[in-house]
Amino acid sequence: MTIGRFAPSPTGTLHVGNLRTALLAWLGAHSKRGEMLVRVEDLDRHTSGPEHERSQLVDLRRLGLDFPEPVIRQSERFALYEEAIADLASRGLTYDCWCSRREIREAVAAPNERSADERSSGAGAPELAYPGTCRNLSRAQRRDREESGRRPALRLRADGEAITFHDLVRGETTGTVDDVVLRRNDGVPAYNLAVVIDDAAQRVEQVVRGDDIASSTPRQIHLQRLLGLPTPEYAHVPLVLGGDGERLAKRHGAVTLDDLATLGIAPAVVRDELLCSVGLSAGVDLDASARAFDWRLVPRSRWTIPDHWQTGKP
Repeated sequence: MTIGRFAPSPTGTLHVGNLRTALLAWLGAHSKRGEMLVRVEDLDRHTSGPEHERSQLVDLRRLGLDFPEPVIRQSERFALYEEAIADLASRGLTYDCWCSRREIREAVAAPNERSADERSSGAGAPELAYPGTCRNLSRAQRRDREESGRRPALRLRADGEAITFHDLVRGETTGTVDDVVLRRNDGVPAYNLAVVIDDAAQRVEQVVRGDDIASSTPRQIHLQRLLGLPTPEYAHVPLVLGGDGERLAKRHGAVTLDDLATLGIAPAVVRDELLCSVGLSAGVDLDASARAFDWRLVPRSRWTIPDHWQTGKP
């Protein structure tokens, strides 16, 4: 049996790209006679809302995906994250960082970007990989920053290790680990730390998510090793595109189950289309689809939603 998980952020309604990832997470777990957990990643209470959480859980059920309840929420687990941060800090593996995202963007824009070959060969360097500006500040530099009144974030001292992992969709993938944020400057534990703690606590064995997160996986594996936690399987699924070739978004029109229902397209029809997009047959119930599922069937190219989902015309 395999425990998988789907972990949305409750900041809006799930679109069909999110639902396709959830379907794959469900199929991956149930193909090994397991179950898919749902975890609500609501670290940021300013952008998350209970109404979005409710609608997301309803839409998963409308698609036919079952999951154990109650679901857990990251906003209720800060004490666990702080225990892990304290452990890393006690070993001298953390440091304060006063850099803003703008300053990091300006710092990383100076070197030449990776070549196209490097970008396509694996996870590569994480987006906005931290260049280490605050890593070894002198006493005077640190004092200046402290006196500025700006609150620091807390970063991991990672030493740029390269990590290779096997991805169920992408194959062997290698990426480097930068000095990832552990706690934001507003005191909120950071995503990469929280998911590592939660996956281990929930005994998650298979993580299915969009391939836009692939560059963060080496960071998470590094944290797992530092904290003595198991490393699950990873499957990074190519994103879903709109008809214009861009990442699916509200501008593409009918992208949620409610949107599609107004066009007369029922959730069961959406599910069949999504099953076909991952190499399975339409008109087959989910249990039978899980028995037929194989990660080798999943295309490595990005999937474009049908035209009539956007235009309402058959």
